[in-house]
Amino acid sequence: MTQTKLSTTLAAVKAEGRAALIGYLPAGFPTVDGGIKAIHALVEGGCDIVEVGLPHSDPVLDGPTIQTADDIALRAGVKIKDVLRTVAEVAARTDAPVLVMTYWNPVDRYGVARFAADLAAAGGAGCILPDLPVEESDEWRKAAGELGLDTVFVVAPSSKDQRLGEVTAAGSGFVYAAAVMGVTGTRAQVGNLAEDLVARTRAATELPVCVGLGVSTADQAAEVARFADGVIVGSAFVQRLLDADGDEQAGLTAVRALAADLAAGVRRG
Repeated sequence: MTQTKLSTTLAAVKAEGRAALIGYLPAGFPTVDGGIKAIHALVEGGCDIVEVGLPHSDPVLDGPTIQTADDIALRAGVKIKDVLRTVAEVAARTDAPVLVMTYWNPVDRYGVARFAADLAAAGGAGCILPDLPVEESDEWRKAAGELGLDTVFVVAPSSKDQRLGEVTAAGSGFVYAAAVMGVTGTRAQVGNLAEDLVARTRAATELPVCVGLGVSTADQAAEVARFADGVIVGSAFVQRLLDADGDEQAGLTAVRALAADLAAGVRRG
């Protein structure tokens, strides 16, 4: 298996005997510059890996919190060049791998080979592509693989074992296990479907399995860290910035504090 920045980081975290903390924020939210500062705050607080969301007008996997953030970014005119600039500025100042979380349509319209080349040039580590069927992913995976970019696919509790095998065989870096059926958002409980999904996914692959959708507290992070290789948090970070209501410093402080709290949680787990 080829070593990439992402796989190296996950292996180093595993060697510490803990799960990785993966933080998500969309590019361009609350502004392009503000979003870059906020993603830096994730890393400063303790995130091992960061996901930069590419705002989309119809984010089918995302709940109301991330939809609100995407809408703010899109109304301000955020473009793919701003997403790539966000990746570049974060990657230049941190050792944390920087992934882009994006639906397939913007990549397809931008140009598959062009997007892969520009992401690699920006210092990106790869892409999470929640709505790209593995059967239609050959062009992207070839372009990405040649540039050392990982391709992370999403599996869900509804995924049958055969499908888990097909999806994990096509992916690299890690497998994104959706803890619940439904859209992103914080939840009072992460749900017991996640642990079963992680066990079934591990039976199909040697890739690390990281769990997202619903984690928002240190206790939840600790709970998931007991059985997963990584804990993914997005909506809770977005909500902190929304709650700051335009006060940039307050938002950055809140995001940094939540990351530190969650980082303590994964170590406890």
